[in-house]
Amino acid sequence: MPARILRDYVKRALRKLDLMSKFRLERTLPYEAAKLWEMVGDVERYPEFIPWITRLNAYNRTSGSEGQSGFDADVAVGFKMLTEKFSTRVTRDATAQTVDMNLIKGPFRTLDGRWTFTPTDTGTKVAFDMDVVIKNPILDALFKANIDRAIGILMRIFEQRANDLYGKG
Repeated sequence: MPARILRDYVKRALRKLDLMSKFRLERTLPYEAAKLWEMVGDVERYPEFIPWITRLNAYNRTSGSEGQSGFDADVAVGFKMLTEKFSTRVTRDATAQTVDMNLIKGPFRTLDGRWTFTPTDTGTKVAFDMDVVIKNPILDALFKANIDRAIGILMRIFEQRANDLYGKG
């Protein structure tokens, strides 16, 4: 009887976590929107400054009208003893000032992200929206328990990159 109660509790907890798969982080940075869009859209450079991206290979490049371009990317990530590989489709839209990332294959049920850059009087409002569900429910629960910290670290990494490229804003 206690094992069944525990199993039911875990299932309910995991269902609640599954509903929390969407995240949003916004910051206003003192840089031009076009520069930040270019920096975030330069995905091939991510292994140079995002410590957990160990390898990235871009292929299937496309360019359309109206400032749109894209490619597919195989990405290897590593966190201590855990390593994973996945593939995404990256779409950059210069007119809309967005960079989108959508899962092709990998250890996720869902992996969709969007960066949006909106000019303001003091610089640029940067919004990062992400929807992620990892196939392994234990890893998914662990990830979601730490998502605020992880997204905050990622945003600080991009802020530092902007500072390195464009100087103090």
